[in-house]
Amino acid sequence: MTYTKSEAFQTELKDVAKFAKVLSHPARLAILQHLSRCCTCKSGDIANELPLSRTTVSQHLQELKNLGLVKYETNGVTVCYEVDVEMLMQYKQVMDAFFNESLHELTCGCK
Repeated sequence: MTYTKSEAFQTELKDVAKFAKVLSHPARLAILQHLSRCCTCKSGDIANELPLSRTTVSQHLQELKNLGLVKYETNGVTVCYEVDVEMLMQYKQVMDAFFNESLHELTCGCK
């Protein structure tokens, strides 16, 4: 049977890796921070606040949407974005579990 190497890893590890990959770009972190402060806004508003073009903001928003961290609502030709708090909390729990397990192993004599 042929499979990709990522299939050999637990789902939890793949979730951590996917989350970390999306958050690995400082622009995406800045967009999430901006959306957290504003609650909801348009991509043009984000581009006005960050040193990024509207096109670049849209590309990063797409990555955040694909992961489910950002949701949006279309109102005519206007698209408003906001952080999906439930998804952010779910990923926080996944990351907490990963770090808690790792720290537990390190502090319980795994040396």
